[in-house]
Amino acid sequence: MTGNAEGSTLTSMESPYKFNFTNQEKPGYQSVTYDVNNGAPLFNSTVGYGFVYETSAMPPREVHTASITSDGTGFFITEPSFYAEPKYEKDNYNNYGMAFRIAVPPGAYSVYVKTTSDAADTTLSVSGMQTSRLLKGGFWDAAKLVPIKYTAAARGKEWTYTYVNGRDYLDIEIEPNKINTPVGIEEVILQPIPPQQREDGSLPTIFLLGDSTVKSYTFDETPMSGWGQIIDSMFNLRKVNVINYSMGGRSFKSAYTEGRMNDILMSGRIGDYVFIQFGHNDESTDEFRRYGRGSTEAMYETYIKEVYLPAIRARGMIPVFVTPMSRVKGDAAPGYIYTNSFKNRMFPDIMKRSAEEAGVTLIDLNAESIKYYNEIGVEATTAVYMSIEAGETPGKTSNGSYANGHPANKVDGTHYKEALAKQFARIIVTELVKKGKAGDSTAAAIVSYMKDEVKLAALTGVWSSIFPEMADDTTTGEGAYYRNQIEKLIQLGVMSKDPNGNFNPDEEMTVGDFIRCISKLMNLEKSIFAGYPNGELSREIMGAILVDAYHAKFTSKPKYMTDYNGTAVVPGDPDYDPYLDPGARGVMYYPLVSWQQLVDTAQIASHLVSKVKEAYELGLIRSEKGIGRGQVVNGTEFEPKVTVTREKAAKALYFMWVLQQAVNVENDVSFLK
Repeated sequence: MTGNAEGSTLTSMESPYKFNFTNQEKPGYQSVTYDVNNGAPLFNSTVGYGFVYETSAMPPREVHTASITSDGTGFFITEPSFYAEPKYEKDNYNNYGMAFRIAVPPGAYSVYVKTTSDAADTTLSVSGMQTSRLLKGGFWDAAKLVPIKYTAAARGKEWTYTYVNGRDYLDIEIEPNKINTPVGIEEVILQPIPPQQREDGSLPTIFLLGDSTVKSYTFDETPMSGWGQIIDSMFNLRKVNVINYSMGGRSFKSAYTEGRMNDILMSGRIGDYVFIQFGHNDESTDEFRRYGRGSTEAMYETYIKEVYLPAIRARGMIPVFVTPMSRVKGDAAPGYIYTNSFKNRMFPDIMKRSAEEAGVTLIDLNAESIKYYNEIGVEATTAVYMSIEAGETPGKTSNGSYANGHPANKVDGTHYKEALAKQFARIIVTELVKKGKAGDSTAAAIVSYMKDEVKLAALTGVWSSIFPEMADDTTTGEGAYYRNQIEKLIQLGVMSKDPNGNFNPDEEMTVGDFIRCISKLMNLEKSIFAGYPNGELSREIMGAILVDAYHAKFTSKPKYMTDYNGTAVVPGDPDYDPYLDPGARGVMYYPLVSWQQLVDTAQIASHLVSKVKEAYELGLIRSEKGIGRGQVVNGTEFEPKVTVTREKAAKALYFMWVLQQAVNVENDVSFLK
């Protein structure tokens, strides 16, 4: 919706819908007449307009008609009281007011409404949209690469929107902001906006719309990833654009009410594609709250059939459905067999049935994800979901820093790492290639935009040229524990596989190899580390090398160290208590067990003590004994003489790789900074 975006300047050969609520005749307007005996006219589909008792929102919002009045200058309503659910006032409230329904076919409309009341006293919305979101600009994505183009505008008593309608009517809702304050409507104009032709020489676009499992993530959220930020690498971007509108927490309902879907449909051109995956947040049990995320099965199906599909098609765009991948059991034991997590609300089944009925191309990622989990097994599946232990990443979630383990104290079975995002992208393009060969014209057209080597990989099942970073011994079983870190470091050219395609995660690392890796990773001269003789890499030597690299790279502490600690007192602060119980430190970046609480620091070589201590207190190296994924816990043993394996080196190098990145940049880069 917009008052000033490019869509509002479009004109159409179709006549506008004009309604006048005053008693003054206006040429070209339909007069809406107030009857002193019967009040405001109720909606009549034959007439094509009128007021309603409840809106088209899901669930329907109660509005009032009996208390609507008119003095000849417009229709008014005054509300003596409002409703708000205790503790959920921002999500579930109703200020009532009035709703005027207009019968119009699916399509885009420039909406102009003149109210009788000032914007300070009034909220105007269209068909259940959330006006407070639509009045704001900004960006749809975390990295701020996808700007919000279509907003609402309110100037005095004039409101302008641009809205893509999926139903055969739309509602103009007038809601008071204050009790006992009259609000009302004077005039409405709906101007149809035709679908937009693609300009000569411009590329078609694939729009992605989904939740956190499709979203593009930034470095401060590392290692979390979504398939939406990976799949663009499968396409020839000289042939097609791929734009990811996905965001965490979204559902069919919330992506609609906040205008996310609307922005895509106004931005898109005839022949563009809209990939949609929703289902996880639709499971929320807040479906009866006004701006909740959840849906009943009936609501979910209605959003597909009555809101999304007809609106997409009215714009000349082509829908593609992706069923949501199954969640996994975070504490699954080895040998566990994964089954579909959608057991109460069968959203994937509804999406599949709806797609078949409507002739929509569908990728059943839900079924294919379960196959993949069981193919690689529990240990490997848990490893590529958001199972986080101390020292794995300096990133954060909304709960706080990941640096000491997942702050939610769990293995997150919904969100996942880049290693799995790549596999979901692989599954999706493979299914598209299969469908295209089987005669699905939409899939075939999308496949034509893929890189030739991706098409070949999908046909043959051989993906080594697309994902050369995958090692044969780190995709299943215990060898997959640090798969995400290992694949990234191979992808970056920092670490490598042997001639047999193996990484050898348990092989011991040498000092020379580690220096070579960290020098390349952080773009440092090897001479910085000239004082370390080659030989087996112990933890004390690795700690010293890490702090040397840190000082060579950083002139001040990166944001991961300074901004993700909440109210915790960090090492170096005057009030820092080195003997505080680790459980009392809260969620923070810095180690929960202080240097003074480590029990074996006397074993560290004297010439390395100061460097190792600094590396530890900076959080560059932590205890590896006594930690566990899904737990915010640190060990009390440093183990200075223990030899570092290749997988443990990969863990430390990955941490340093993230630490040197800008926090607000997308985290799927495959090149050195």
